[in-house]
Amino acid sequence: KIMRLFLIPSPTQPLAILSCAFCVILSGSGTASVDAFGFPKPSLPLSRRLKVRGGTRGPAVVVCPPSLPELTPNSVLSVSAGGGAEDEVPPTPPRAKTVVLVLAAVLAVTRALGSTTSLGAIGATAGIINSGDTAWMLVATSFVLAMTPGLALFEAGLLRSKNTVSILAQCLSGLSVLSLLWFVCGFSLCFGPTNLGILSSPFDHILLKGVGWSSSLAAAPTIPGVLFASFQCMFAAITPLLVTGAFAERLKFKGFITFSVLWSLLCYYPMCHAVWGGGWLAEMGVLDFAGGIVIHAIAGVASIVSAKMLGPRKTKPDGPSESSFPIAAAGAGLLWMGWFGFNAGSSLTAGALAANTLLVSHLAAAAGSLVWTVLDWTTGGKPTLLGILNGALSGLAGVTPASGFVHAPSGACIGALCALASYYGVYFLKERMGIDDALDVSSVHGITGIVGSLAIGLYASTAINPGGANGLFFGGGVSQLIKQGIGVAVGCLWSLVTTFGIFKFLKATGMARIGDEVESSGLDVAEHGEAAYQL
Repeated sequence: KIMRLFLIPSPTQPLAILSCAFCVILSGSGTASVDAFGFPKPSLPLSRRLKVRGGTRGPAVVVCPPSLPELTPNSVLSVSAGGGAEDEVPPTPPRAKTVVLVLAAVLAVTRALGSTTSLGAIGATAGIINSGDTAWMLVATSFVLAMTPGLALFEAGLLRSKNTVSILAQCLSGLSVLSLLWFVCGFSLCFGPTNLGILSSPFDHILLKGVGWSSSLAAAPTIPGVLFASFQCMFAAITPLLVTGAFAERLKFKGFITFSVLWSLLCYYPMCHAVWGGGWLAEMGVLDFAGGIVIHAIAGVASIVSAKMLGPRKTKPDGPSESSFPIAAAGAGLLWMGWFGFNAGSSLTAGALAANTLLVSHLAAAAGSLVWTVLDWTTGGKPTLLGILNGALSGLAGVTPASGFVHAPSGACIGALCALASYYGVYFLKERMGIDDALDVSSVHGITGIVGSLAIGLYASTAINPGGANGLFFGGGVSQLIKQGIGVAVGCLWSLVTTFGIFKFLKATGMARIGDEVESSGLDVAEHGEAAYQL
């Protein structure tokens, strides 16, 4: 059996990874004849020359001992298996330490459940649960959940094929990690009793203590408390994942996990509490219906900072680099549909406000897509699919903060303005400032989140939402516009400071940028041992 091995060295010992996706793993009792640059060729027992670890599915990892110093980066090895090659080495069992940690975590949660007297009964009933509102919020929560795989597909389709698995793994693993973080302390930090308007205690609702399944919370009086927590969990999970499009193809996986956790704790949770959890910005009167400041603006600033601190990609493509436009289009479609739950679900009811918000969101997406298409056509001579998709997403992101406060025509205007701002934002940030934001998150989400948040001060109407305010165009003067400006400034500044500090930490601990060799070959095989396409 012949296998080709590609060597990827590490500081302590070199690694070689099989390029074939399906193979029979060499047995430790077999023999191997190895050819490489300056590598000796005699046939010796495999156990003396190479240690093989892996299973029969996917690439195996071949660990070369230090006694073979002749191996060099990018060496190509041909390994011929002798006697005993028919035997398979079983997949490496989980490490005992990992098993112990998992069991310890399960035991800790179990003990915590036992020490809290009937978690569901603690939640005070703030209203009568309405079955219609509950049904709609179940659907809306599912829609927002679908946005994470939609984001993963959209980004994967627009990146180079050698980094497809990497971006999919980041988005889907991030969903898992951030959901658990939300369950442990995130909800408590965002929606617990406020401390000086800045942040709540992580212990008030730890493990969702006091959040009932048969009773409601004051923030959402007609749906079960656990449903409100679940809905907000989807927002908390997808917000840091938006930034993946900015540092795509450069950040180590462990750096991504660390960033997601720290950024949630230090940036997203404080801003969520300040605006949505009864914090100081909410007390000031700053409005944000579904996440213009809390989500898109701060994610956009984080995208600029992270892309700038990591530096541009060394192997940036000269021409089109998309691996699959159909996959990107499917992902964008999931995002568009999911946004109905994102925005209309933020009404927390199944009434007229949700219906108007859905229409406002859709018209903003349509207007944004049309404007971006026209700009592409008149500027570059051709209407591009990428422009159509980016325009729709810019309209959706931009109208998000205002969607529950404005009429449908106002929503279309906001979508058009956001498309215009994001289109030229891409040119300014990428071409003029040289910031390698791989998928233009800073423009499609960041700039639009800022514009849409400010637009509340222009287009908001209490006729649509009595709990809002009247903007400048509806007789409200400039007071709400000033409040929105303060909210935007605080959010952007806080995101800049926290993201800068986190990436300083990642760089100091060696968890930031991948090496040049890995960047050239792609993160898929090097970081995950898998390839999206067998080309």
